[in-house]
Amino acid sequence: MSSKNKSHTKKHLEEFTRNCRYLGLKLLAEEYQQMIDRANEGSVGYYDFISTIVQAEAAAKKQRRIESLIKSSRLPQPLKMLADFDFDFQPGLNRRLIMDLASIQFIERNESILFTSKVNGVGKSHIAKSLALIACQNDYKTFYTTCSELINDLNAGVYEKNLEKRMRKYTNPDLLVIDEMGHDRLELQVIKEAHLLFKVIDQRYNDHKSLIFTTNVEESDWAEFLGDPITTSAILDRIFHHSVIVRIDGPSYRMYQSELLQKQYAEEKQEKPKEG
Repeated sequence: MSSKNKSHTKKHLEEFTRNCRYLGLKLLAEEYQQMIDRANEGSVGYYDFISTIVQAEAAAKKQRRIESLIKSSRLPQPLKMLADFDFDFQPGLNRRLIMDLASIQFIERNESILFTSKVNGVGKSHIAKSLALIACQNDYKTFYTTCSELINDLNAGVYEKNLEKRMRKYTNPDLLVIDEMGHDRLELQVIKEAHLLFKVIDQRYNDHKSLIFTTNVEESDWAEFLGDPITTSAILDRIFHHSVIVRIDGPSYRMYQSELLQKQYAEEKQEKPKEG
């Protein structure tokens, strides 16, 4: 091939890849040669060739969308997988119910979920984060926060006079996860801003948007925890209405893991030969 033809071919390919990127066909821009080679090897017809490209681009775009939704959700890393949850350790937990919730149809039905327990470490947060991840994978805009982070953030918004702007990141998503109400008792003894939590809950309730809420605070103690009995009553009314209540009254998995670790170290110490 002459240098003139090579230059023409190179220019043509550069224009082709630019057009692909302009149209958002990122996979085709990067892998067009491999696609052409596979089509030639298999003697693929024109329609099948184009269809294969479109399907590959659609799959790649969907994956990029999922990755973007997961990143913007602020789910803590490493991500929690429902497959990694030890249901055998919590025999009292209704596994079928959790699997039904994992279908994410509760978002379509505008329902919410309240995970509650008397102690920490029973798996509420793990399941909540897993369901949030599945929601992202099903193209639902999701946002994760702890209860104290939400209240602190909105409290700062009051002083900085940008409350409504901060509110939108909690009210706009299809699914909001408010985790760990009850873990930061000492911090919230100073910042008991029940009305700020109510603003978020009430807006989402009126917009018919789903919520996942986890807490180890008994219902009767919410008023004391949030510092406003009247507002707390309104919060409870909205959270419990149209919500699936999942009570987990089993043992602490973190405590179980700690005990296993201590047992392991004790056994290794006994097996270690004495020196001298």
